[in-house]
Amino acid sequence: MPSIIDILWLIPTLPLMAAVIAFALPKSQTRWSPVLAIGGIGISTLLSLAAFITTLGSISYRAFLNVPWFNIGWDVVEIGWVLDPLTAAMLVMVSFVSTLIFIFSIGYIAEDDRKGRFFCYLSFFAAAMLGIVISNSLLLLFICWELVGLASYLLIGFWYHKPSAAAAAQKAFVVTRLGDVGFFLGMLWLYAHQNSTLLFYTTGRTGILDLSPGTLQYLQANCMCGLPLVGAITLLIFCGAMGKSGQFPLHVWLPDAMEGPTPVSALIHAATMVAAGVFLMARLHPLMDAAGGTTSLTACIITTIGTITALLGALLALAQMDIKRILAYSTVSQLGFMMMSLGVGGWVAAIFHLLTHGCFKALLFLGAGSVIHGNHHEQDIRHMGGLAGKMKFTFVTFAVGMMALAGFPFLFSGFWSKEAIFHATSGWSVSIWPFWIAVFAAFFTAFYMTRLMMYVFFGTARGHRTHESPAVMTVPLMILASIIVLMSVVCTPAWPWVEGYLAGLPVTYNWEHLVEGWDVILLSLFIVTMGVGSCWWLYAGPSDALAQTDPLQEVLGRTFGWLQGRFYFDELYQLVFVRNFYLFSIISRLMDRWVWGSAVSVAGALVVGFGWVGRFMDEFVMRRSFDEGCLGFLSTGKVLATIQSGDISRYLRILAAAVALLAAILFLKGLS
Repeated sequence: MPSIIDILWLIPTLPLMAAVIAFALPKSQTRWSPVLAIGGIGISTLLSLAAFITTLGSISYRAFLNVPWFNIGWDVVEIGWVLDPLTAAMLVMVSFVSTLIFIFSIGYIAEDDRKGRFFCYLSFFAAAMLGIVISNSLLLLFICWELVGLASYLLIGFWYHKPSAAAAAQKAFVVTRLGDVGFFLGMLWLYAHQNSTLLFYTTGRTGILDLSPGTLQYLQANCMCGLPLVGAITLLIFCGAMGKSGQFPLHVWLPDAMEGPTPVSALIHAATMVAAGVFLMARLHPLMDAAGGTTSLTACIITTIGTITALLGALLALAQMDIKRILAYSTVSQLGFMMMSLGVGGWVAAIFHLLTHGCFKALLFLGAGSVIHGNHHEQDIRHMGGLAGKMKFTFVTFAVGMMALAGFPFLFSGFWSKEAIFHATSGWSVSIWPFWIAVFAAFFTAFYMTRLMMYVFFGTARGHRTHESPAVMTVPLMILASIIVLMSVVCTPAWPWVEGYLAGLPVTYNWEHLVEGWDVILLSLFIVTMGVGSCWWLYAGPSDALAQTDPLQEVLGRTFGWLQGRFYFDELYQLVFVRNFYLFSIISRLMDRWVWGSAVSVAGALVVGFGWVGRFMDEFVMRRSFDEGCLGFLSTGKVLATIQSGDISRYLRILAAAVALLAAILFLKGLS
């Protein structure tokens, strides 16, 4: 019987096969697309659970399988897959959350004529992300990475008849490609200096995550722009993570990605695309350690970008009026928390928060989808209100996701994962500022999520007639809400099973650990209380007034306009980059048409002119001279031919005549 590592490749292959078959189905059979998609991802979920159970057998479990792909000269390029706690945990989260999103999509996309193609793209998206998770090769990971980008382009622009959706798909594809250029260059650079291999783990100490002492010393000693070589390579690869995970300044694509159907938003923000960047940096944490640890310039750059992103996303979410954009900026902020934790060395805390975030953010986006579906596709929170009594299941489950994201204490897994990040940042020896900025971002998180609840579920109705979503949409919400609460059992410091599992450390149950970080826990309680309380106090007025004026706008004044305008990053990029590139393209077009095109035309005219000159020389000089010479030779030949007749008697007569002529000449000469 094959071991789980031998069949691990089936986990991404099954949804990929479902996507291929669904794509090939005729229009009359597209009703089978949801069955194929859910069946493929469902079996992948079961295999993921089997892989997860396998890793529980020992501490720091690791198994991998590598196979040759092709040759480059004498070098053999290998790809493979790996199973360790990081892979297993991500496989379970991605496949399980994707399964629930697929099921939810049956109700959400039921009236769309292209639902067959939609489920095909969803399966392709999940397959690409699962391929990233199991990869034991940076090359294979990069291939799946680009397939994730393609799938996001197809799904964000699924409603391509909307100009905004088509533009958002192009924006996401282009912006993430900017980061991927750095990723690709870093990968090539690493291949050139790491024994010509991109495998993470091999049978010998030649993998890029299991460096030999000699290779490690070489990568650390060779400096580039003040960085060790391994640090420069890590930062280039981090550029790819910045693009995929929406880090500043490449965060601008993520809110616009909300133009796709809401299940797509849930898949992007919870289980697939944005999770890829955090997973990549967590997978490569040995390279970050080799670059100098948490005090290196590489770590400082990553921490700074994560800190800015965490605060920026939280601030921009304060003033948004689109329910999905609020959640999108919350994702930007939470990804900033994770990158910050990765920079200070807390990769376990970052993955811990990624796992919990995948559950409660999927719940929030699916809950938003239920709200949008029940409100006739209305997304402006000013046109909602009073939905708590009309959409009871959606309200309760959405509230669970809101409390997990805001960091409500003890009962929700999001609280404990955010606490882990607070502990990691508070102990960073370089600076305490990331910790305090994270505190402010957490305060704003509690504030804007309470604001969202006040607008949507409390007060009086301000919009259309509302109805609860069908069971196919609400049951996944209830499952996710239950998991968020149940996960808190294995997330507390008293029994930090998740963190111990990821780090490969033994875990013991000890209540004393619960109060070891009591100062940070009390600070978190204060933050959440202040955030929820201040928002409740500010928005507790008449509900009808919310449709006209936001109370926060009266407090912040013009600053609210800057927040609502997203600090005008899009306009700035449009002015600085897009317009300049557009101007450059116009100049290039003019240069091509009038300079290079004219030069080509002149060169072509010269060639044609030389051709006419050559033709004249050939026809009227060379050919005529040659022809006349030939005619002269022909005439001479004809004369000689009459003489050279072969008649001997004629030759004798000519000879006799010549002798007679010669004798006459001599006789005449003698007389004279």
